[in-house]
Amino acid sequence: MIHIEDVNINLGEFTLRDINLSIEKNEFFILMGPTGAGKTVLLEAIAGLIGVHSGSISIDGRKVTRLPPEKRGISIVYQDYALFPHLTVLENISYGLHFHKLPKKESKQRQDRLVEELNISHLLKRLPTNLSGGENQRIALARALMVNPKVLLLDEPLSALDPRFREDIRIGLKRLHKSTDVTFLMVTHDFAEALSLADRAAIMNGGKIEQVGYMKDIFQRPDSTFVADFVGMKNLFMAQFQGTKAKVNGLAIELGRTPQNDHGYLAIRPEDIVLSGEKLTSSMRNSFGGRVTAIVDHGLYYEVDIIVEKVLFKSLITKSSLFEMQITEGSEICLSFKSTAIHNF
Repeated sequence: MIHIEDVNINLGEFTLRDINLSIEKNEFFILMGPTGAGKTVLLEAIAGLIGVHSGSISIDGRKVTRLPPEKRGISIVYQDYALFPHLTVLENISYGLHFHKLPKKESKQRQDRLVEELNISHLLKRLPTNLSGGENQRIALARALMVNPKVLLLDEPLSALDPRFREDIRIGLKRLHKSTDVTFLMVTHDFAEALSLADRAAIMNGGKIEQVGYMKDIFQRPDSTFVADFVGMKNLFMAQFQGTKAKVNGLAIELGRTPQNDHGYLAIRPEDIVLSGEKLTSSMRNSFGGRVTAIVDHGLYYEVDIIVEKVLFKSLITKSSLFEMQITEGSEICLSFKSTAIHNF
């Protein structure tokens, strides 16, 4: 559906370099990366709002690199909604039909379906200025889908919403995607959104794509130290490999496999590290005694730092478990993790 080949964009101090990306028809695809990575620039290049200096962009088998935005079959929704404040909700939804002529019966059927799916029938006569952020975002989605685009681009559509509205819109997005044949491409910083909405994603950094793949692979098997850090692999170590073991600052860690190289990196997600009062003798092939050096409150859970010899590990634990185990700074504790929880690259 969307095929980007060797795209380069020069915006003065910022550039997109050698962008290659393919997104399937009716896929829900996510773009992630830190602020300034180039996610919105890539989105607007696909939409035709930013010119491409070299390379090509194709949509549904048709090259659109030099076509104006209105001829690309694309709609875009920004986090600030961009609704017309002087038009009613119904007028906002139907605005795009001035430029995309559709049979009246077809447009009425689509309007009725979107109004029902987004639960906005009671808002049609109101003005956007009198609506909540969540309601305005639903209106923006209805307007974008009203013209029956082939591709819907979403630039952090949930980031400006309160948590109670965010979940409603997320559920609505998933329902809309399933009920249409539109390809969704969304920019987000929220890992929970990415995991709940998309099967595949791309991680961007400094104007380049660092990794493309299925969500599970990106979160469990990052290709680089940048991606590992970005997706929360807080246990990231340089290591020397010998047989099935890795040496990290003298600490021997069992991998359960023999890496191809003799050195590289180990990455372990903090939620895969189990804390206990004594060493475990279960299927976890790595179990070490250590000392708690810090405890950080993250609201629903705690991050616990444990030093084992010269290696600092980070684990996540629930509040109830922390209190039950009476973990405090300076406590002696054991940490364990399976060899299958270790990613080496």
